Amino acid sequence: MTHDKIRMGVVGLGIGRSHIEAFQSLPEMYDVVAVCDVNEDKARQVAAQFSIPHIYTSYDELCRRDDVEVVDICTPPFLHFEQIQQALAADKHVISEKPLVRSLREVDELSIAQAAAGKRLMPIFQKRFGRGLQRLKFLVAEGLAGQAYLATVETHWRRRGEYYAVPWRGKWQTELGGTLLGHAIHAHDMLTYALGPVKSVFARATTRVNPIETEDCASVSLQMADGSLAALSATTGSAVEITRTRFCFSGLTAESNTDPYNNSHDPWLFKGDTPDLDAQIQAALARFEPLPERFVGQFYHFYYALRGSAPLPVTLNDARQSLELISAMYYSARVGQAVDLPIGPDHPYYNGWLPSEVAPVET
Repeated sequence: MTHDKIRMGVVGLGIGRSHIEAFQSLPEMYDVVAVCDVNEDKARQVAAQFSIPHIYTSYDELCRRDDVEVVDICTPPFLHFEQIQQALAADKHVISEKPLVRSLREVDELSIAQAAAGKRLMPIFQKRFGRGLQRLKFLVAEGLAGQAYLATVETHWRRRGEYYAVPWRGKWQTELGGTLLGHAIHAHDMLTYALGPVKSVFARATTRVNPIETEDCASVSLQMADGSLAALSATTGSAVEITRTRFCFSGLTAESNTDPYNNSHDPWLFKGDTPDLDAQIQAALARFEPLPERFVGQFYHFYYALRGSAPLPVTLNDARQSLELISAMYYSARVGQAVDLPIGPDHPYYNGWLPSEVAPVET
């Protein structure tokens, strides 16, 4: 395996700043050579802050740079599909923020485009790499968790009017969804990362906190493919912000911390169902080898996927599973019925879940 740096171009300098910080914390792996934003002043400020040599306000010009090997897309969600296609066509690997695209059809089209280009596309799900969640994955792999029974996921945040003053937020056409899509998507990905795919979904969603188009309160009941159950709740109306994930297995109970934005990190509580199991769990955790977390963790693994033989740490199929759950939740909330997964091309929401793009639902 060679150890040459991956040359990055980052477009979208909101959350893109956090990506740049992560790339620059891995200086032996990455070199950010260019940034792009429609706001030239922001692009200049970020380039100066991080000593990045080239700035652009044109995405076309960024994609034409021969020395950019990977384009990292951190723009508003409604732009992702076209920008990913353009980068792949320009012979670039691609990293893209969540939500990846606006429909399952677009995910499937990107799968074809990725294969045709012979390039790699990695969606962002950085919460997978928190050490607390990784410890749970380690215990499952060690055979100590046993059969899954029940999981609960709470995403209880607070968003006020100034948050939605950003023009693209709170609107179906540009943000593509509300708290289920924009806020709880990482916590829900943590659930399926730990337990596997979803079998059936029943959801309720409403708008109560802010005068926006999209939902800001939701309650969802899941049956997982392994037979276990899960309950999800999400709101932007909680004065005390928390994100909490709790798993009940036959061998142990695992509970995250409640940091709203870092609950996949330590500390997590792991308690064995018997004293003997608890001793085995503690002994196993003593062997756990921590790796980098959040964006740094995901980009650490991405490097070895491009420069070595490791698999992508997050795949297009992972993004499809996430958007399949989103599609099912929105459909269920509108028709008042449970939705069975998987969702294929014959489903009414295969082409998207935006109200303007689906037939009116009779309730």
